[in-house]
Formats: sequence, structure tokens, C-alpha cells
Amino acid sequence: MTQGPASPLPAPKERRRLRENRSLTQADMAARLGVSRATVRSWEAGRSAPRGPVREAYTRLLLADPALPRAEVNTPQEDVAPELVGAGTGTRAGAGTGTGTGKKPSSRVGERPGRNRVEARIAEELLAGDGNEDSGLSEPSLTPAQAFDALYSFCAPALVRQAYLLTGRRELARESVERAFQQAWYRWPEVAVDPDPAGWVRATAYEYALSPWHRLRPRYRHPEAPPADAADRALLDTLLDLPPVYRRTLVLYDGVGLGLPETAAETEASTPAAANRVLHAREAVTARLPELTSPEDLHRRLAELASAEQLRAAKPRTVRWYGERRAQQWTRAAIAFTALLIGVTVLTLGTAPDHYEAPLAPPETIHGLPPRAAPGPLSAAEVKLRARLRAQEMNGPERLIPENR
Repeated sequence: MTQGPASPLPAPKERRRLRENRSLTQADMAARLGVSRATVRSWEAGRSAPRGPVREAYTRLLLADPALPRAEVNTPQEDVAPELVGAGTGTRAGAGTGTGTGKKPSSRVGERPGRNRVEARIAEELLAGDGNEDSGLSEPSLTPAQAFDALYSFCAPALVRQAYLLTGRRELARESVERAFQQAWYRWPEVAVDPDPAGWVRATAYEYALSPWHRLRPRYRHPEAPPADAADRALLDTLLDLPPVYRRTLVLYDGVGLGLPETAAETEASTPAAANRVLHAREAVTARLPELTSPEDLHRRLAELASAEQLRAAKPRTVRWYGERRAQQWTRAAIAFTALLIGVTVLTLGTAPDHYEAPLAPPETIHGLPPRAAPGPLSAAEVKLRARLRAQEMNGPERLIPENR
């Protein structure tokens, strides 16, 4: 018998059993509720729970009589993200409250319009992921290249716009995203099994974009052309004047729309520290732009600023090719350096002495000895003596010859 809307939600362990009793797969349940399969998997694992109309529809589907015909349920609703304590009205900027007011949640930074409901939900989870749900891209039927291309197609356009908000440079934003995905492709076995591959790539892109070493590169020593609109220029200058860690926290929380715990985890800070960074960043923005006092207005203006520039990412196949080429170059460089090191070591072993040789003492001058006399000309007496000796005959004894006996 079908239960009423007020029926309690079954325990996480019972949800899967009830779904299987109705002969429904996770994909069927996700299609009926207008959510992703990763969300249904998270509900059944107990990592999260539905809220609002989605909770009521999910409960009706689980507790419905299997013998009754299946009814389509189309009540998609955004889960309400927790708001910053003491800084808002209890709901995130642009998120629905689940009270049936009909207020449509605002789009996240870089989200492309024109998607159907299910595709938009999957794209949102990939772009902003909560760190607890799988993205659903690592399917056994997909090859690594296809899974990478799917992740890149969902994340790259939005990440380029987010990196532009962090750096204010168009080329650096594209380069940061491409380098992040090249690193992801190089370490794809690790990224593919990560609970939040989009968050992994986003963190890598942010780290590369905010690296202080870019200021030493000649091509990034001079600023790029600012946005054409004066309001966009003022907002971008305000963002760039913030410290990098405050800027990153503000973009993640008010731009991308992550929750406070997820923002703190991605910025490697505690939740209170992330909350203080958001508060101080908002105060700095409102001090220069008083019209952005409301978090909803700030979220909308960040989305408009990110979408104002025509920022396009390269094709996934190109990114994979450059990533493989870069990996080959680094491998060849490592092999060449190792061979050079081995050659230098062998040459050193061959030419180095194999025994100890005592060093020669430096020469020293000895004092107190008479100088050595050089031979000079003969005197008159010596000449007469030499002549007399030469004139005399040798009258000495005969040479003795031994006799042989």
C-alpha cells in the first residue's frame, strides 16, 4: 500500500533493498527523481539524504507497492547547501529553500545553458562536487580516454572562467586548466578512482594559477587588457587586490557554490578559518563595491564577470596529446641525465688515482754555505807541469799477463 507524503524515510541499508524489490536500478531511480545516479548511490550509502520534495518523492517510490504501475515523478529540486554561520539567512546564495516558493536556483560560475535537467545536475556535481559522491565517469564500459574526455568536457569550460577570476589573465587561465588536465591524464589511474575527480582537477588548476613563480615569466610581467565594462573592471580589480588564499576561498564559496566544509577541505584550512576568510573577503569587496552587500548579488556578479570573457578551452584530444608529449620529453630528459651521470662517474673512476701519492715539499733556500767555485784558466806553473808530464815517457812496469798453466 502506498504510504503518504509524511512517511518516514527508510534507513540507508533498507533503501537499496526496497529499490531492488521494485526492480529499479539506480539509473531508473535517478531518472524518475531528476537527480544523478551518483546522488542515489550516495543516499543508499548513507553519505547524504534527500530534502524537500525530492525526499517525499523518494520515499513514495521506495515504499510504493511493487504491484502498482510505476508513476513518473518529476520533482527535481536542489539540495540546500549549508550557509555560513552568522553571515546569511540560512541558505546559500542562489539555492532553493525547498519550501515550494518556486524560486529557481541561480547557475554556477561557468555553467552552460540549454542542458536538460539530468545533464545539468551531473555537470553541476562535476563542477562543484561535494567531495563525497562519485562523479559517475569511471564506468567499466568507458575507455580511459573516453572517461577523460567526458570529465574534460564537463569541467574545462567552467574551470577556465574560474581561473580567470583568480588570475585576471586569459592565457594563464587556459594554461592552468590545460596543465591540470595534463597532470590528471598522466596520473589517470589515481584520478579515475578518486571520489571527486572534478575537485582533484580544480585544486590542481587553482594551485597552478596562483603560483607566485608566474610573475618571473617575461610574458606575464605586464598586465593584460582589462574587461570592457567598467563594473567588471572594478570587480576584477577588487578580486585581484585580495590575498590569494582569500580570493580562492571566495571564488569557491560564492562563485562555484561549494559548501563551507568542502571549501575548507579544498583550501587546506579548518572550517572556522574558511568562514573567517569568506567574511573578510566579503567585507573587502563590499567596502569598494557597496552594491554587492548581498551574497546573492555577489554570486550573480561573479557569474556575469566569468561569462563576460570569451574563454575557450582546447579540445580534450589536444590536451591528452600534449600531456603525453610532455611526459615523453620529461622521460627522455631523465634518461639522458641518468646516462650523463653514469658516464661522468665511469670517467672519474677511470682517471682518478688508485693509490696515495705524498705531495712534494716546496723548494727552500739554504743559507750559510760557501758558493761553489767554477773551474778557471790554468796558471803558468800548472801549464809547465802539464807539459812536463806529457813529455815524459811512461817507464812503469810492464803489463802483467797471467800465464795459463
